[in-house]
Amino acid sequence: MTAVQSDAAALLGVYARVGPLFVAGEGSELIAEDGTRYLDFVAGIAVNALGYNSPVIREATLRALDSGLVHVSNLYRTEPGERLAAELVSRAFGGQVFFSNSGAEANEGAFKFARKWSGKTAIVAFSGSFHGRLFASLAATDRPDYRRPFEPLLPGVQIVPLGDRAAATRAVTDATAAVIIEPVQGEGGVRPVESEFLAFLRDLCDEQGAALIFDEVQCGMGRTGTLLAFEQAGVMPDMVTLAKPLAGGLPMGAVLVSDRIAATLAPGDHATTFGGGPLVASVALEVVRTIADPDFLADVRSKGAWLGEQLSALARRAKRVRLARGRGLMWGLELADGEVAAPLVAAARDRHLLVLTAGPTVIRLVPPLTVTRDELARGVAILEEVLA
Repeated sequence: MTAVQSDAAALLGVYARVGPLFVAGEGSELIAEDGTRYLDFVAGIAVNALGYNSPVIREATLRALDSGLVHVSNLYRTEPGERLAAELVSRAFGGQVFFSNSGAEANEGAFKFARKWSGKTAIVAFSGSFHGRLFASLAATDRPDYRRPFEPLLPGVQIVPLGDRAAATRAVTDATAAVIIEPVQGEGGVRPVESEFLAFLRDLCDEQGAALIFDEVQCGMGRTGTLLAFEQAGVMPDMVTLAKPLAGGLPMGAVLVSDRIAATLAPGDHATTFGGGPLVASVALEVVRTIADPDFLADVRSKGAWLGEQLSALARRAKRVRLARGRGLMWGLELADGEVAAPLVAAARDRHLLVLTAGPTVIRLVPPLTVTRDELARGVAILEEVLA
């Protein structure tokens, strides 16, 4: 057994890690220990929005370290978290922000806030959803294999068919505290939700006094071509949860909370030791400002439209693909009947392209938002080889 194998054996076996040992990264490429470069359309599962070795992240991290403040807890004020909160509020829908350490924690916090505000307990989610692996977020996640070993989960959570207005109307009642939905589902197959359905949920929540939560942990922060995905629907939620790319790869989540819900929360209602610490908040502030730049977002939309055209053309040529769907730089290839995504992901990795699954029959592409058009073309060409 080599030293590397021995070290890996010390990790709890809850991940089925694959591929080489990665030691470095540059731009849209990961570099293995033998020097092989892999074009990365996974980006740490939509985390590394600015790519690898980003000067924005490196310089922000070094400036933050120069202060000597990595952590002070939320017992005291520090400037970076307050500046980041103000930046997010100004770019969203007002209100206030709670910082967490992950997307699952952000969703758990949003559920608590909805319960406190509404005085009710029931939660409604949708088929294909993925909201996290903690007890409340897992209860709202439509993955029976993930849920089964840990049941009973949080009671009072109901999952209804996505897009089914009649089912949603039956599920959302005067006992419902919150409705949670991803404007573009990620793990559930890269499925953009129709704006009309989001607007219907807004009206339904208003009728029943429930909070509407948009989970943008994966689809937010520029991934779909606008800073927040809900902007494209023209539907205003009560809360938005964020994480993945927020701090450039450092662990950070956030809940954007509307004024009417924020007004019901008081000191002691919720807390976290590390949330919004000065190091991660300093980096996140520069990431948000970089992604929110109108020219940066326009470039994401342009590249995303081009990628969508290429993937749709590939789907028409490749018999193993049923269709391509997505938005911005978040795309999925739905495979034809009888096809399975995992071996095709492995075949792409053998050709030095990293992609991932989104359920058993979808190949997911979430490259860095800084990816070039030439890199996108190279990735599509490799996928075409794999799918031939």
